[in-house]
Amino acid sequence: MKTRCYLDWNATAPLRPEARDAMVAAMDIVGNPSSVHGEGRAAKALLERARAQVATAFGADGADIVFTSGATEAAALALEGRGLACAGTEHDAVSAWCEESLAVSADGAVQVAQPSQSAMQLANSETGIIQSLPEGLAVSDMTQAFGKIPVAFNWSGCDMALISAHKLGGPKGIGALVLRRGLDVAARIKGGGQEMGRRSGTENLIGIAGFGAAAEAAQRDLADGIWERVEKLRNILEKALESSAQDIIFVGKSAERLPNTSNIVVPGWRGETQVMQMDLAGYAISAGSACSSGKVKASRVLRAMGFDETAAGCAIRVSIGPETTEEEVLRFAETWLAQYHKHKARAA
Repeated sequence: MKTRCYLDWNATAPLRPEARDAMVAAMDIVGNPSSVHGEGRAAKALLERARAQVATAFGADGADIVFTSGATEAAALALEGRGLACAGTEHDAVSAWCEESLAVSADGAVQVAQPSQSAMQLANSETGIIQSLPEGLAVSDMTQAFGKIPVAFNWSGCDMALISAHKLGGPKGIGALVLRRGLDVAARIKGGGQEMGRRSGTENLIGIAGFGAAAEAAQRDLADGIWERVEKLRNILEKALESSAQDIIFVGKSAERLPNTSNIVVPGWRGETQVMQMDLAGYAISAGSACSSGKVKASRVLRAMGFDETAAGCAIRVSIGPETTEEEVLRFAETWLAQYHKHKARAA
């Protein structure tokens, strides 16, 4: 049987063993965190321990961590009714609530005129391009950056941030809105008043426990230089590809990028075709963000950066992680290049 190779870490990272262990342990906690008896207090203690783990890893001590079902819900909680401006490079979860009026340069840099009236991601999920956040920014989607590069919410100058567990090795279905202390948002889910009245409903204790453990482990990885090794592998991959594919474009290569992300364009070779070919060969990659790659259309991120409709439809994203090996990277390069040369032969 063919061995699969997972190269889609920006869509979701494999579950960390620390998160798995924390979730299994949380399953044995009987109580509801809102109950006042001993079992409830034990559940509440686990909840608050995880909240502290996320806050510490995110550099958000003293901020409010509001647990949600993910970054998409956190975006809705932060952005509904605000009328903020954003760029066309934002994730759909953010742009759905904003006016796409911010300019984007050819290298992916977003221009923000009024930070207090704007939302701006820290790192792009498709290209990996990292932004320089302006002081006083209203909201920042830090989902892709958290766990891959050093991030400190308290030093970011932002009022609110969106984060998600499964991008850093936690479970799917749990995320958080992080608010500068003293700010408030109107609850979209009302009821029992959990999460400081901002998000009612019995807390997903198992997911939250996994989030806390994953955030703590991710912070250790950063401190240990794990992502510096990942960046070296990413560079090895890109060098191998460009050595034999003369018309290849690495989007954002001249900009600061996440250490694990390569957005690759070969004009005339459709992204979804490449994804299918690589999948059949045993490699999991994508043609954009996980929330849009199932739809056959050009990348709105690349369109916002100035790529035409045809070129924007020829992009793939390869995103690696700490478990990726040099052998896997070079094997992928060999397999992709074989398909590339077949494509060039057909197009000749």
